[in-house]
Parts: sequence; structure tokens; C-alpha cells
Amino acid sequence: MGLTLTEKIIKSHLLEGEMKPGSEIGIKIDQTLTQDSTGTMAYLQFEAMGIDRVKTKKSVAYIDHNMLQQGFENADDHKYIQTVTDKHGVFFSRPGNGICHQVHLERFGVPGDTLLGSDSHTPTNGGLGMLAIGAGGLDVAVAMGGGTYYVTMPEVINIELVGQLKPYVAAKDIILEVLRILSVKGGVGKVVEYTGEGIKTLTVPERATITNMGAELGATTSIFPSDDITLEFLKAQNREEDWKELGPDKDAVYSQKVTIDLSELEPLVAKPHSPDDVAKVKDTQGIKVDQVAIGSCTNSSYADLMKVAKILKGKTVHPEVSTVIAPGSKQVLTMIAQNGALADLIAAGARIIESGCGPCIGMGQAPASNANSVRTFNRNFKGRCGTDSANVYLVSPETAAITALTGTLTDPTTLKEELEVEMPESFITDDNMVITPAEDSSSVEVIRGPNIKPFPLNTKLEEIAGPALIKVEDNITTDHIMPSNASLLPFRSNVPYLAEHCLVPCDPDFPTRAKENGGGIIIAGDNYGQGSSREHAALAPLQLGVKAVITKSFARIHKANLINSGIVPLVFETPSDYDNIDVMDELEIENAREQIESGKEVIVTNKTKNQEYTTILDVSDRERTMLLYGGKINMIKETVNN
Repeated sequence: MGLTLTEKIIKSHLLEGEMKPGSEIGIKIDQTLTQDSTGTMAYLQFEAMGIDRVKTKKSVAYIDHNMLQQGFENADDHKYIQTVTDKHGVFFSRPGNGICHQVHLERFGVPGDTLLGSDSHTPTNGGLGMLAIGAGGLDVAVAMGGGTYYVTMPEVINIELVGQLKPYVAAKDIILEVLRILSVKGGVGKVVEYTGEGIKTLTVPERATITNMGAELGATTSIFPSDDITLEFLKAQNREEDWKELGPDKDAVYSQKVTIDLSELEPLVAKPHSPDDVAKVKDTQGIKVDQVAIGSCTNSSYADLMKVAKILKGKTVHPEVSTVIAPGSKQVLTMIAQNGALADLIAAGARIIESGCGPCIGMGQAPASNANSVRTFNRNFKGRCGTDSANVYLVSPETAAITALTGTLTDPTTLKEELEVEMPESFITDDNMVITPAEDSSSVEVIRGPNIKPFPLNTKLEEIAGPALIKVEDNITTDHIMPSNASLLPFRSNVPYLAEHCLVPCDPDFPTRAKENGGGIIIAGDNYGQGSSREHAALAPLQLGVKAVITKSFARIHKANLINSGIVPLVFETPSDYDNIDVMDELEIENAREQIESGKEVIVTNKTKNQEYTTILDVSDRERTMLLYGGKINMIKETVNN
């Protein structure tokens, strides 16, 4: 029985466990990446482990999220990251160099290597044939120190692509179709592996668009083979030596197979407020649009922006549409500046903003009240754009560009002109905005501004009792748990401040209630914690005294972050028990330490209603030990450093 590409890479990196789906494995990590909204915490945690220098093949720190410097906080965080990475052997990508995933794809990703990133869209580099996984900052810090990364051995789903896309149908439409089929939780515990004749028609940036939004499936990662298309891309990036041919065995066995005929696809749109609420643009068109935003780590490549420039050239964006464009990297921005496409975009009335994440995370360009915003981004969760009343639609660059001209959501297949964009034979490869770390770090001073506060640490697990502090519905995102708008992003290194805003989108009184009661327990529905990898969504509840979260199901990264923080993640054995709990019911796990130490079932008592609920603690023995110690750092300190 042959191996999938995923299994081949895991096998070559396997340090612990067996490659049996559902069991825990430990793998070696070759590369790591961080960005500035999660990076400050990751490096504070790396320092806490007392390791002098990173032990990976390459680790890179990017500044791409917190670039609106309204006060000193962001600049201070940048200075901290620049100095701490210089001291510990991490390459530093300066502000303006571009979005982490776009730049890493261009300059650092290596087929067949493993990449762990403190950002949920790290799977972007699966477009190169990497096993690229998003994780919490602490897991990345441990990997930088040479530690094993633990993950549940995934099932591998095969998406077979056949045929070829028609004009004005894009890679974005492929992943929207996959989301329509599988849903935002259809990839949990799985890797999505793409095969078929159709993949030969897709460039590496197009493949990266697809693997990027695999994060929206809840998947561990997504991956394409490394083939002649990959070689072409790496040659053009002057990195031919990084290429190797990689693919699944012909007799590879997958847990599920979905076939998509590219020739049958039409332009698609994800409607508010979920990436899997997908419809055909032609069935949705006509909606008045107030804003168009083009860019993000999903659709800001050279080819994406060249297509947009061709559509806009010689025309003017609709007078009632604010159009903003963020090139994905300095490489992209420089190239479209040199060939005249940037001038075409500006002449059409588009506003060019920094090469960074920006509007995608609510860091600037928030739409007007009740506005409709059409974006080429990857998430359209309610309020993520910075405006709670706005509606965000996710589309391809082609759909976004024609919509910017018409003022209404418009099917781009109505355009008649040729839109082919040739991939460059050679990209501009000037890495002058990447700083190489000091070889001798003894004289490097790590600079910490006043906004950088110590992160909270849990204590050894003893008792778990307290009120049900909040009860939330299905598909609560990390944007709900720990909002990430322009006013809060500068405080990513200040958890006590952030905690005052924890779960406020769901209940404005939650932080106050948690503090008044000395903490307690969170009750939630299905897929709790979907979205971003931000471990602040675990650290802020920890700061407020949350000891356990009981749900119908968890998103992968958030569950791991809760365990890393020593917060117990429990799942209702009987989902209807969720209905029997009200806010402020007094809950207790009697003999909590013994229950958690001894088995999978944990009994929760509702003392208010005199009821008992059986919950499932689905963790590995290693994770169970971590919970007993009160989190990963406590475990490391007591078991490794003693």
C-alpha cells in the first residue's frame, strides 16, 4: 500500500508515535515563522525557556500585522522582536517587506520540509510542497528551541482536480468550492492533499491561494506535490537548489476523495458571515458595494495584481466604491511599479496601502456602518473587518476588480478582454529588508518597551469549580474570544489589558463577571475557537481565571492552545447537555486532579440544577500531564530544567 505525500513527509520527520490516524505523533520541525501580532508572545515564551539560540534550519520573524503606529506600542513591539531575534538567531523581515506567508513562499519555503508558524494561514506554503502547519506561539517557541512538535496524526483527504479553469474563473473559486463541499469544520483532524491532471494548470501562487484557505476548513494543513511547476517558480525566485520532486505514490490510499472538474466551475462568492456560505456570483450579483479590498495572504501575488491592473487599466473605480489594494510583498510592489501596473491601479482611483495584512485583520480600512465590503481575503467573520454592522463577501481578484468598476457585485465572466498573465521568468530577488541575526549575540541588548507585560502562567491543577461564566453558540471564532481590531492589536504583548476585552463581542459583561467570580467555566457549542491561531484567545481567559471550557467540539489549534495554558478542554458526551446549562449555574469537577489523571471521562456536576454531565477529555498522555502541571511552560520548567 503506497503512501500519500503527507505521509511521506511525516515519515521522514517522525520522532515519536505511530502514523495511525487519531493517535498523537511528534515530528521534527525544519523551519518556523512568526508575525508581530503573535510573535511578541512567542519570543517572550522562548526567552522563558532559557535557550540561547534557535535550533531549526531557518526561523524568520515577520512584521506584517501591527503596522499602524498610532502610538508607541507597535513600534516598541517591533523593536523588541528585532532585538530578541538578533540575539537568538532568527532572521528578521522588516516592516514593508511583506506578508509573512507571501514572502516565505517567495524566498524561504522548501519542498519536503516542515514549517510551523504562529499564524493559522501558515499552510500557504503547502503550495510549494511543504508540510506547513499553523500553531500557537508557545508550540512555535518550543520548535525554535529544537523541541518536538506534537500533533494528532491526520487523516488525508484527496481533492482530485481535473480539467482546466475557464477565463475569469480563479484559484479562489476552487477553494471556495472545496469549502462549499466540506464546510468550515470538514477538515478538522485532516490534511487536504491535491492531485490530478488539473494541478498542472495551476501556478505556485494559485496553489498557495488554495492551501492558504484550507485553514478555513479547520484542516491541519493542505498540500500540493512539488513538480515541474514548482521548479519553474523556484528558478524564477533564483532558488532552484531548493527544489526536489515530491508526490504521492500511485497506489496511495486516502480516507476520502473529492473530484472537482475545473472546467465546470464558475466565479463564486462566500457570503456573510462564514467562508463556507458559498454561492455563484451570478446568482448573488447586483448587491450594492461600498468597499472593495484586494490583497491579504490569499490574493496579493504578482499575478493577482497584474490581473486586477489589466481590468482597471484606463477605467475609473465607481464613485461610491472605496477601493484599496495591498501588494503582498516588496517584491510584488517593486515589480508592478517597474512595469507600469502600479500606475494603472493608481490612475483608476485605487488606494495603495502597505504590503501587509492590514484590512484582513481589522487593522485599518474598516468599512462604513452597514456597508457591503467585497474582499479577496480569507475570512469574513462578523466584525473581523473592524465594523460590526458591515457585511463582507469573499471573492477572487477578478470578481473584486470588476465589482470596483460597476459598484455592484458583478460576475467577471461578463468581461470580454483577454486576461492572461505570464508568470515572470525571473522575479526581483532583493532581500535587503531581511536582517541576518548576529553571529555573536553576547553584546546584543534586548529592548523591551513599557507595553510588554509578563504573560500569565497557570498553577498545578487542583480544583475546578465555578460558575458558567458565559454560554456561546456554534462556530465561535478566536475573533470573538479575543478581538483583534486596530485598537487592540497594539496590545498583543499586554495580556492583562487584552483580557478586559475577552469575549466582549459575545457578552460585554464577560470580563467583569469573570473577575467578580474569581474565574469559572466557559460553555460553548460546536467548533469553538475556529479561525486564527492566536494563543491570546487562551491566555486572556487564563488571565481571567478560566479553568475549563466545555463544548460540543473544538477547533484544533485553539484546543492545543488551551492545553498549553493548562485550561481543561472538555466535550459533552451527550451534546444536548449543553441545553441544560445556564449562565451562572455553579459547576464543579469533584476530585478534578484524580478524574483528569485517571481517564477519558470527566463528570461535571451542576450544583445549581443538581445534575451531572459526562464529558470527554480527548487528550494524549503527554497533554494530560501538561494539564496536571498547569500548562506547557510549567511542565518544561519542572521536567526538563530540573
